[in-house]
Amino acid sequence: MDLANYLDVAMFGAAIVLLLSGFPVAFTLAGTGLIFAGLGVLNGVFDFSYVNALPQRIYGTMTNETLIAVPLFVFMGVTLERSRVAEELLSTMGQLFGPMRGGVGIAVCIVGALLAASTGIVGATVVTMGLLSLPTMLRYGYSPALASGTIAASGTLGQIIPPSIVLVILGDQISNAYQESQRVLQEQAWANGDFSFVPGPPVSVGDLFAGALVPGILLVLCYIVYMIVVAFLFPKLAPPVPRDDANPITLKRIGHALVPPIVLIVAVLGSILAGIATPTEAAAMGGVGALLLAGYRLDEDRPLMIYAAAAALVGLLVLVATMDLRISRTEISEADMIGIYAAAALLAVLALGILVSLVRVARSGVLTSIVRSTTEISAMVFVILIGAALFSLVFRGLGGDDMVAEALQGIPGGALGAMITVMLIMFVLGFFLDFLEIVFVVVPLVAPVLLMLQMPDGSTMNPIWLGIMMAVNLQTSFLTPPFGFALFYLRGVAPPQVSTMAIYRGIIPFVFIQIGMLVALWYLPQLATWLPTAMYAD
Repeated sequence: MDLANYLDVAMFGAAIVLLLSGFPVAFTLAGTGLIFAGLGVLNGVFDFSYVNALPQRIYGTMTNETLIAVPLFVFMGVTLERSRVAEELLSTMGQLFGPMRGGVGIAVCIVGALLAASTGIVGATVVTMGLLSLPTMLRYGYSPALASGTIAASGTLGQIIPPSIVLVILGDQISNAYQESQRVLQEQAWANGDFSFVPGPPVSVGDLFAGALVPGILLVLCYIVYMIVVAFLFPKLAPPVPRDDANPITLKRIGHALVPPIVLIVAVLGSILAGIATPTEAAAMGGVGALLLAGYRLDEDRPLMIYAAAAALVGLLVLVATMDLRISRTEISEADMIGIYAAAALLAVLALGILVSLVRVARSGVLTSIVRSTTEISAMVFVILIGAALFSLVFRGLGGDDMVAEALQGIPGGALGAMITVMLIMFVLGFFLDFLEIVFVVVPLVAPVLLMLQMPDGSTMNPIWLGIMMAVNLQTSFLTPPFGFALFYLRGVAPPQVSTMAIYRGIIPFVFIQIGMLVALWYLPQLATWLPTAMYAD
């Protein structure tokens, strides 16, 4: 290795050490990049013009329509969390499944999946379920390790079940890496005189959403099966919970708890999978739906305007799917004109419903906390993205791309050997780093190289499969000590009788279940690629 390569390795190591020391992620990445850029300039191995590209990178990030989905999905999740949807779901499902062995644990898994598909915020889900379910499970004799492990693992489902912020960010990175790999492969083919090479179709966030759906559902089922097996083999660890006769479970109560979030999930995911809306458009619709649901929950005695707005939203979806509503056309048919007028009327009703919901949420004092949380989380994501952009520019300017490519290409086993190595590295990094740091720093370095390597059958790696493998791998970072964020969230709300070691013991089986899902995806890549392929089949 030459001096530039040594600086690359030292820069990566320095960034990890500083991150583990507790320095802010964005400033650590940006500061490390600038320091090593200066060292490279002083030693004549770095061209500072690379850094001049940073403003263009930032502008491209801020104008990236895909990333607009991040604050919109955050808003949707925070609004639903503040409207106490989780509390009602937990209490209802807990009473429904409680009388069977392990029933409350099964309810936690189901509610975790529903909240993952509607909020996607790990911290809020783990804290809410920890506050509401953990005391109940402990009171009725559940093992502290089993109870805490179930809650922590179910809370992390928001990282793999769409719509997920991780999938939005990871999808954008995989899309960029795939475009880069296809460009390089085309240049190599043309240089060898092969002009028949055709780049593959672009990969979108919607593709990753579709690819993650089946593995996400299977992961929930694995959690439930594990809970049933433990309850059957060790009844004392997960005993039944008696029904609350003072507040009996009824179909009306079940419908009141389940129908609104399920309708919102179907509307958001269904519009993406059906091709009606892009993930960003669906995120905007989800934000509107969450706001309407919050307005309804805050004043259920006056639901008429909320019902009308929700119906208008559904009507707009139908019109968009069945008619051409563009007004910037030279010729508009009479049927389309009627549809345009109908859409305008529905928009007016929807706007009025949003206004009513906003007034209710503002009067309750919740709106301020929703806006603050959304702003803080979104700002954190984008500032880290800017810091990572500077870090990657310096890393590439020092020749890091070529070094990573040579290292991965030299691993025995070809593409599969390189893939296993990357998966192991990401898994180990997950013990110490947050998923955002891994996605923004590691994925852009290794994904383009992996997507250019040839598989045993002569084809290149499927980008959707690669993205889902990384997403499931990153999910373990929330559970693996010492820095698993789900463990921190649960430790903060767990009763004193639940020790930290009990929490650590409880998550071990669920980490192995997630590793098992990685193995299943390795041998059955169709689990991730079947649905995206079926969506675009003629």
